[in-house]
Amino acid sequence: MSEDERTARLLEAQSKAAELFTVVTEHGILRPGVLDSEASGAISALAAERFGVTRHWHKRIVRSGPNTLRPYQEDPPDRSMTDDDIVFADFGPVFGQWEADFGRTWVLGDDPVKLRLRDDLSDIFTAGRRFFEGLAAVTAEQLHAEMAQLAEARGWALGNFHCGHLVGEFPHQNFEGDRLESMIAPGNTKPMRRTDPSGRVAHWILEVHLIDRERQIGGFYEQLLTLA
Repeated sequence: MSEDERTARLLEAQSKAAELFTVVTEHGILRPGVLDSEASGAISALAAERFGVTRHWHKRIVRSGPNTLRPYQEDPPDRSMTDDDIVFADFGPVFGQWEADFGRTWVLGDDPVKLRLRDDLSDIFTAGRRFFEGLAAVTAEQLHAEMAQLAEARGWALGNFHCGHLVGEFPHQNFEGDRLESMIAPGNTKPMRRTDPSGRVAHWILEVHLIDRERQIGGFYEQLLTLA
């Protein structure tokens, strides 16, 4: 398969994931009284019904309130959403043989701090992409450091030890090499613009997980970094 075809498939998968989350909003799945686990199940059912998705390459996450502080690898207790919550969803649906990895944040009430957090997520993503595009030999470690600075400048902290990873044909876990080399994290000094051992162009997902521990809130935003 040509690189143009790979690019088209990855962008198509992401477009379908974005459409899925639009339908989530339209259906009012995220609302007061709904458990995080119930919302996750409802989104999975919607993905199957609308797009024929039968596989997700990572666990399906919906987190609300203080659970939004917790990174992907943790499993906080289930929680019922309230009318003043911040909520995020992180899903990895597989469309055909192609991974999507998509995350967005919703605010159920009108709290100005939570609304600012939601809006800062996309702004920081855009600033991170601009940094990546402006530095030809950028390393994953350098991008992670920039993301931490961007978060701090807005009054937030990063909520995980990394802020993204490689993505591609399912399953991307099969990329060769040390696991750190597939992540945007401190210690990964390899250039992000490279090819994998099979000669394919490396494509990346950028994750923005912002938190405020004092207020016990967090938000999440992720999508393709290297393709738009």
